[in-house]
This record gives sequence, structure tokens and C-alpha cells, in this order.
Amino acid sequence: MADPAGAHDPFIAVDWGTTNRRAFLIEGGAVVRTERDDRGAAVVEDFPAEVAGLRARLGDLPMLLAGMVGSNIGWRAVPYIAAPAGLAVLAAALEPIDGRTAIVPGLSCRDGGRADVMRGEEVQLLGAVAAGMVPADSLLCQPGTHCKWAVLERGEIVRFTTAMTGELFSLLRAHGLLARQIGGAVNDGAAFREGVTEGARRDLAASLFGIRASGLLGLRDDADAAAYASGLLIGADVAARIDEAAARTVHLLADPALGALYAAAIETLGGSATIVDSHAAFVAGITRIRELSA
Repeated sequence: MADPAGAHDPFIAVDWGTTNRRAFLIEGGAVVRTERDDRGAAVVEDFPAEVAGLRARLGDLPMLLAGMVGSNIGWRAVPYIAAPAGLAVLAAALEPIDGRTAIVPGLSCRDGGRADVMRGEEVQLLGAVAAGMVPADSLLCQPGTHCKWAVLERGEIVRFTTAMTGELFSLLRAHGLLARQIGGAVNDGAAFREGVTEGARRDLAASLFGIRASGLLGLRDDADAAAYASGLLIGADVAARIDEAAARTVHLLADPALGALYAAAIETLGGSATIVDSHAAFVAGITRIRELSA
């Protein structure tokens, strides 16, 4: 990727997840074209062919890849960089595939006896700081199947936590005792916020069974059960994180629907939330990595 004269030239950036992939054609720090598909790392067998296809559609340009493409289910298993780390550290540790293609390494951390890892999210988190979307010292959250919480100091990720909040909710909806009750819609309302407050008690296993009992005894309409269950899980997640943080302001990198639920939970538990454009954060982060690595 050595290209000192071309740091600001057009390039292709790919946020390559497990199930989905988003590619950006970036010129002068601005996105001029983007495409999204379901060619995630878990389903791709021929990564060189996929990359060639992206270049055929977006241009024969240098390319930076981030996310699960650098995992043991991706193109090449790239070693994690230990936190604390910022964009300069990531840029210095790019894994070259060839002279015009490289993979951004993920991050790891150890917080006491708990280990954690991320791939791809680090570009968004650090990009939000690089773009001035969040302060250099801040608490960031990326809700999703595996919700990421990161503490940033002086513009570096110093520690982070992954919570399987979204996956647990999906499993509960699909299997087990509560599946018939919690198949409904999830909205920010009284039931959701009641769940958030109950989830903050951190007695999650008992609180979840309470959904079953409340339905049997007619204490809560099953139409509200899904929202309540979602509130329980998100409330437990949020309560743990904002209690650990020095500040109770959370910057959310999320789509509007899920971001609104997390914002409601944070505000219900006495914090404040700001939603940040995650795609703009990724573009800012990957562009800065490109500049630093040139």
C-alpha cells in the first residue's frame, strides 16, 4: 500500500462483515459510489474473485478491507492489535495482500479476567473521533447482534466490551419457553421502558421467566411481551456499561430504529444519548487510515 504521492487519490474501502458487505468508492474523502450486498465473509469462497469483481464495478483502484475478511473465516487471519490503540497504530499494522490491497487488523483487549475482540467496529469508532463526531474522551456504543461498548481516551480505544444482547433476543424469539409470547413488534413505549427498568436490576434470568408468569396471570398483555423482553435485555446491557463509565453520556453508532431503542433505555436509566452516523464514521476512519499508511 506504499503510495506517498497518492494518499488523497481515489480508493475503494470495504466494510466486510460476516453476512453482509458494503463497499465505498472514495475520492477526496467523499463517497461517490457505494454498494451493499449479502456477500459476507461466511459465504465467500473465492476472495480474489470477489475483490476483482468489486474493482470491475467500482474502478481499478487501491483497496482497504476491514471487518471479518481479516478473521479465521475470511480471506486471511490477521493478528489482533492490543488496545489501547488509535488509527495510526492500525495504519502501521495493515496486512498487505498485494501492492494495492490490504486488510485492517482488528483489536483485542483484556479487562481483568475477561478477554474481548472486534473486527471492523474499530474503524467506525475511531473514525467518529477523527471526523469530530464525538469527543476524544467518550463512551461509544454500537448496538447490534453483538453490541460493542468502547471507552475512548485521547482519541484511542482503551478498552471495550461485547454484549450478545441482540443474539440473545433472537434466540429467545426462536426457541424455548418464551418464543410464543415474544414474537410481536418492539417499540419504544411503556412496556419497553418497564423492561429497561427491570433489566437494570441485573436479575436477568428471573426477570425473563417473569414474562411467562405475567402472561399466565393476566398481568401483562402478550402483545407487549416482545417490547418488554427487548427492554429487559437492553436495560441490563446499558445499566452495566453506564455504571462503569466515568460519564453517563453515550454516543450511539446505530441505525435509527435500534439507536432510538438504546437512546430510550439510556435516558430511562438517567443517561443521555447522541446518535452518530455509523457509515460516515467508517468512511472517515478508513480514509484516515489510508492517509496514514501512504
